[in-house]
Parts: sequence; structure tokens; C-alpha cells
Amino acid sequence: MIVITGSAGFISSALARRLNAESFVDLVLVDDFIARPDKEQNHKDLRCSLRIERDDFEAWLHANQSQVQFIFHLGARTDTTEQDRDLFDRLNLDYSKMVWRMCVEYGLPLVYASSAATYGGGEHGYVDDHSVVEKLTPLNPYGDSKQDFDVWALDEEAAGRAPYFWAGLKFFNVYGPGEQHKGRMASVVQHAFKQIRKTGAMKLFASHRDGVENGHQSRDFVYVGDVVDVCYFLMHHRKDSGLYNLGSGTARSFLDLVTAVFTALDLPADISFIPTPIDIRDTYQYYTRAEMSKLQAIGYNRPFTRLEDGVTSYVQYLENAEVKA
Repeated sequence: MIVITGSAGFISSALARRLNAESFVDLVLVDDFIARPDKEQNHKDLRCSLRIERDDFEAWLHANQSQVQFIFHLGARTDTTEQDRDLFDRLNLDYSKMVWRMCVEYGLPLVYASSAATYGGGEHGYVDDHSVVEKLTPLNPYGDSKQDFDVWALDEEAAGRAPYFWAGLKFFNVYGPGEQHKGRMASVVQHAFKQIRKTGAMKLFASHRDGVENGHQSRDFVYVGDVVDVCYFLMHHRKDSGLYNLGSGTARSFLDLVTAVFTALDLPADISFIPTPIDIRDTYQYYTRAEMSKLQAIGYNRPFTRLEDGVTSYVQYLENAEVKA
């Protein structure tokens, strides 16, 4: 059995679908299924052995640990605008500690979701070197919760209390099918598609930083298919434990991204700019780019999807979804 937490979510459901495509059907899907019917589309067609509510997973694993071969702990609260630190402590930190400890107790390999939000404003770069982890200062409570767990995991490893194999994946800006439930936190690709369909134009956040032109704020955008390819690789690799960046390794501007959406829709680009909302302006990342040499050094050598190709594929998916609706 392969366990996937957060399996009704964006990246987790994409991973489950990839595993199904590779003939892995003995999956245990864990999520808050009852409370989130809006995510049913992501998991209703997945082949699996069992669906378990998030709060029931600990007891289930204690009773069935001998049947489990691998755990992907990808479930988390991911809203970067949420300010309830107690919520993040409960769902992102304490729950992750519980999963980690059970993997240690039962000898199970673990891949878990960290985040590029741990890098904050990028003062220390975007290098997945363990020596810089404690220096990082995230810009919001979500990033803090991921950072706190990364630090705790490294401390546990140093004390000899780690799974025999573990990897914490620092996801950068992931986009692709399966994020329709994410609302404001969905990728700019999805927001652009909807806005362009409705108005024929797209509004981007203006720059509030000297030296950065409007639309030239840049991120490492990574296609969800590439993310699950890395997860699949690590499931078989099972050595070289540690934290790993998971981005494309390239920084592209929001202007590039939205222009690609217009191109995929065969429409002329019509882009204007609005002020960045006050509630996120002070914590807005103007540049991210994953340093990917560490993952490559352990043998991962598949090329990452070019932004224009990933956007085109995703736009085609969204157009097909419109037709079916």
C-alpha cells in the first residue's frame, strides 16, 4: 500500500493519478473528504483500496502499518494569506510530526511537502543546503509552519530519529490541472484563463519595488506533471535523504506567463496593472528560482516542462473542462 495524504488536493491527486497510470492501485487516500465536497472532482475517479478521513489516519496506520510500503505526506493548509498560526501549528506542524514519528516507529519511507515559502524574501538565496535552513525567515505564517517542520526534521535526523529514507520537497509555484478548488490561491494561469475568457484582458499586480518593472516580478513556475515525476522518482530511489528544491530551475516573469495564456487562447495580449493588495504587499515575493543541482546530483535528469508548453497544455485542459461543463 502507498499512502497519500491530502489526496483530494492539487498535487496529491495528480500524484495518485500518475501512480494509477503506472498500475499502482493499492493506494490509501487520506483527506478531509466529508468537509470538502468541492474537491470531489480531483479524486472521484482514482483507483484506490481505501479512503480515510484525515483525523482517522493515525489510528488506522497504527493498526495497519505492516501493509504500508511508502507514505507521501502532501496534505497541508496552504493559504499564504491565512494569519491563524494555531491552525498552521495543528495542521502543518503537529500533524506532520505525527506522520514522521510513525514512519520512524514502523520503518516507513516518507516524502513530505515543504515549500519555497520557507525562503522568504530570498535573502539567503534559493539553495536547498541544510546549512542555511535555520537562517531562513519566511514572510507569512504558512511559510513559518513549513520552515518550523523542516528545522524540526533536521534536528530529529541529527538525533537519530528519522525514517530510513525521507525527503522534504520545497515546492515552488506549481500550476496545472486539479487546482479548481483553490480559489484565490490557485495559480495565475487559472486566474488569467478565467479573466481573459470573461473580459478579453488580464490585470496583473503592479510592482511596488524600485528597479522592478510592472509584470517583471518573477517566479519559478513548475508544471504539476514535473512535480509528480520527481515524487515517483524518489519513491523508487529511497536514499540520499534530505530537503530538495522542486521547481523548474528557471525564473520567468508574470508577463511571460500571462502572454503564454493569451497565445494558447490565440488572442492578442491585453495586459494592464493594478496595485498589489495591501494584505499581501509587504510579504510579496518578487523573485524566486530553485537551485536544482542537488536533485540532479542524486540522479534525477528528466528535463522540466518549458513554461509555454506547460501553459498551453493546461489551457487546453481548462478549455476541455468548459466544454464538458
